[in-house]
Amino acid sequence: MAGERGRWTAADIPDQRERVAVVTGANSGLGLVTARELARAGARVVLASRSAEKGEAAAASIAAAVAGATVDPAVLDLADLDSVRAFAAAAPDRLDLLINNAGIMAAPRRLTRDGFESQFGTNHLGHFALTGLLLSKMLATPAPRVVTVSSLMHRGGKIDFDDLQSERGYSRWGAYQQSKLANLMFCFELQRRATEAASALLSLAAHPGYAATNLQAAGTDRFYERWFMAIGNKLFAQSAQMGALPTLYAATFPDLPGGTYVGPGGRNEQRGYPKVVTAAGKAYDEQAWRRLWEVSEELTGVHYEFEPAQAAT
Repeated sequence: MAGERGRWTAADIPDQRERVAVVTGANSGLGLVTARELARAGARVVLASRSAEKGEAAAASIAAAVAGATVDPAVLDLADLDSVRAFAAAAPDRLDLLINNAGIMAAPRRLTRDGFESQFGTNHLGHFALTGLLLSKMLATPAPRVVTVSSLMHRGGKIDFDDLQSERGYSRWGAYQQSKLANLMFCFELQRRATEAASALLSLAAHPGYAATNLQAAGTDRFYERWFMAIGNKLFAQSAQMGALPTLYAATFPDLPGGTYVGPGGRNEQRGYPKVVTAAGKAYDEQAWRRLWEVSEELTGVHYEFEPAQAAT
C-alpha cells in the first residue's frame, strides 16, 4: 500500500462511508484538515469547536471544498467539564472514530472553569473525560478507534504527580510538555485497558511534526514569541495538510495495532509522510500510566466502563 512505500497521502484514506467521526478543534489548523479529509472519504463528521460561530464557519469551508460533505458543527469547550458532558450527551448514537486533536500551547498560567491548570486541563483532562463519556457509544460499533494527538515536545515532558496543576511554579512550555506526555500515556493505558476488557476499541496516537498552524501563536501573549513562531512557520514548518497526515493515517490505515504512534517520516520526525514512530522511553512507564489514569478519574469524575450502548445502526 502507499503507506508502506512511505508516500501515504489523504488520497489513500479508505472509504469512510457509514462511519461517524468526532474531531475536536475542528474549526482550524490540523483539526480542520483532518475533518475535511474524513468528510471527503465519506464519513459523517461532527466538528467540535469552542464556539458555534467557528464551527459553522468550518462547516461552510468544508462544504465548499467537498461536494456532498456531511458535517455537523457542535460546541465543545474542553476547559469546561459541563460543556464536555453536554457535548457527549448530544453526540450521535453511532460513533466510530474520535480524534482528540484540540489543544492549547505555551499559554500563560490560567485555570479552567473546573480549577485545573489550563494546558493540563484542556489538552489531557478534557479529552480524558470526553473519551470516557463517549466510550459506550463507540463500543457499540464494530471497529471503533480513538486517536489522540501528542507532540514531539512530549520528549521534554515530566508528569509531576506532586504538582500536576503547576501551583508551586509555572513554566508555560513545561506545562505544555507535561500535557503532551500525558496524551501519550492516556493513549497507551486506554489500549491496555481495552485489551484487558477484550474490547475491539483501538487507541492510537499521532503527532504532526513541525506543522504551520495558528496553535503556536494562539497561546502566547509575548509578541517576540509570536514573531519567532511566525518566522519559523514560514521557513521550516510543513503545511497543515502534511501535518494532519499522521492523524489521518492513525485513524484510517487498516490493521494498525492498538497503541501505535504515528508521526512524519522525515528527519527527526519534523516533516514528511506518515510512518509508525517510537515515543520517548518515559512514555512507556506502565506504572505512570495507571497512576495518571487514576488521578484523571478522580479529577474529572469520569470512570470508564467497557460496556457498549445499544447496538448502533
